[in-house]
Amino acid sequence: MNLKSFHRTIKLSLPALALSLLTSVLYAQDLPGRVSAVPGEKQFKIAERNNLYCAGYVQSSPIDTSSRLVGAVEEQDGWLYSQNNFVYINLGASNGVKPGDMFSVVRPRGQVKTRWTTKGKLGFYVQEVGTVEIVRVKSDVSVARVKTSCDNFLLGDLVRPFERRESPLFSKRPAMDLFSDPSGKATGRLFMARDNQEVLGREQIIYVDLGAEDNVKVGDYLTIFRPLGKGNLFINDEDESVSARDEGFQSFVYRGGRFSNQAGRKSGETAKGRVVTTEKAKEGRPATLRKVVGEAVILNVKEKTATAVIVRTAQEIHTGDFVEVQ
Repeated sequence: MNLKSFHRTIKLSLPALALSLLTSVLYAQDLPGRVSAVPGEKQFKIAERNNLYCAGYVQSSPIDTSSRLVGAVEEQDGWLYSQNNFVYINLGASNGVKPGDMFSVVRPRGQVKTRWTTKGKLGFYVQEVGTVEIVRVKSDVSVARVKTSCDNFLLGDLVRPFERRESPLFSKRPAMDLFSDPSGKATGRLFMARDNQEVLGREQIIYVDLGAEDNVKVGDYLTIFRPLGKGNLFINDEDESVSARDEGFQSFVYRGGRFSNQAGRKSGETAKGRVVTTEKAKEGRPATLRKVVGEAVILNVKEKTATAVIVRTAQEIHTGDFVEVQ
């Protein structure tokens, strides 16, 4: 390239370069404005998909068993069905069904029996299996496509009109208070979890014995806790590791002292009394002392129970823990 061509290239490039620099400056200046121009902050849902429509629940009122899956296009090859399989339900045009209708598929699993409640009979557990969409309607039956499957479908599963649910929204909250005092509101127990889990963490579904009769509602926050010193996964017999009567901790030559640094103190102002054991030291302390292990949000409320999702944890949570409305 000769000098004349070089100057021509620079001359043509300068306007483009200036425009590029100006655009960059304006973009940088506009960046905060563009972010704040969006009305409000983006809100996130606490539960979606599997945790919203596949959580299951425990109810005490009778369930309608008249509408159910009665057949499947591929039933000659098996008895388990999932997404995009075609099934038959015993509802048709005579029941007002039309193409495009959505139905939830549920499976009552049996009565709930648990030691973690004082309410007695809580009801029966209903597993939410998924949803189907009607694609063809006949007089007394309809063909439906499995639209979503939380688990395998079985013939005999019950169908009911689909009800859209709204998830509670995340909100800015202070850090979880590990030393919070009781709120004085309704208190219950975590008596069961989805899929029979017993040791639980974030995003897992739990069932608590607080329901409509306790005035709880969707979106309520629950503190999950246990009495201080309780809930150990291993046996704790409360014995000290070393007795105050044990000796032999000093050397034979220097005789530095016979006391173990792992033994409890002696009672009395002159240390002449009995040893103060761990169990003895707990006597007289407030009964309200507790250990906060997590938080949950209620997603669905039935008569005596509620379904919730764990949103915060301080350590493992397990069935039998207490819950309290914040």
